[in-house]
Amino acid sequence: MNKSIALRSLLALAGVTLCMASAMAQVRQVPDRDQLERKLTSTSTLIESSTAAKQIEASGNAGAAEKRTRARELHGKARTALAGGDLEGSSKLLDEASRAFIEAVRLAAPQQVADAKERNDYQARLESTRALLDAQKRIAAEKNVPRGAETTRQVETMVAEAERQAQAGRLPEAKRTVDQAYLTVKAAIGTLRGGETVVRSLNFATPADEYAYEVDRNDTHRMLVQMLLKDRRDGNVDAMVDQAVAASAKLRTRAEQEAARRDHPSAIKTLEDSTRELVKAIRAAGVYIPG
Repeated sequence: MNKSIALRSLLALAGVTLCMASAMAQVRQVPDRDQLERKLTSTSTLIESSTAAKQIEASGNAGAAEKRTRARELHGKARTALAGGDLEGSSKLLDEASRAFIEAVRLAAPQQVADAKERNDYQARLESTRALLDAQKRIAAEKNVPRGAETTRQVETMVAEAERQAQAGRLPEAKRTVDQAYLTVKAAIGTLRGGETVVRSLNFATPADEYAYEVDRNDTHRMLVQMLLKDRRDGNVDAMVDQAVAASAKLRTRAEQEAARRDHPSAIKTLEDSTRELVKAIRAAGVYIPG
């Protein structure tokens, strides 16, 4: 949902709140037929053709639709009461109709909030991916990494596809695609090699700190395997992927055991080997990352 729709929804909700407050204020006064006629008309407009009403319809929320139907029924009863001269009863029924309608709006709102959060999450990940992509290009150029441009092109293709999906309103797909791009470029940066590894140039304070970095790098590759290879495997690739993933898992377990013994130098080396197995799996599916 775009910002203008979200803004209109909030304004509509505010309008409903004001209408309800006005209705409650009128309860404390002696009902006046002219006032009730106007209130009957404005409440009908609110329920049937306001922006809030359209948002309820667009939300597809069954509970919201039910509350709106209830508001219509109460509004009809209020009209009948007014026609029969029951001003007090008509006023109370209109108040109930307003309350039922505002409940309908509230029930419809969670989906709007979820949509806004989904779009914000997508935008945040897209910006992070672009920032990492800029860093990947710079590091690959500085270290003259073979095939570095291939990774760049793959990530750019994923980003472009994510943007197309987002523009088409397919946010879940767009988020998944941009997540793939993010993990790919993050993994690429973590395994870029020159004459000296990027990891070694980070100057960790302790071996434990470097081990924690390698755990994060290994986790990134594991997630990348799960996401990028999910829909890309076939009979010829399965055996290679399964073998690499199994080898990686075995090495990861060994690294954790070494770290538990506080042998972090050995754990770091074992984790690097584990990550290299995951790189093999990723490449087997046609996605190039250095390593």
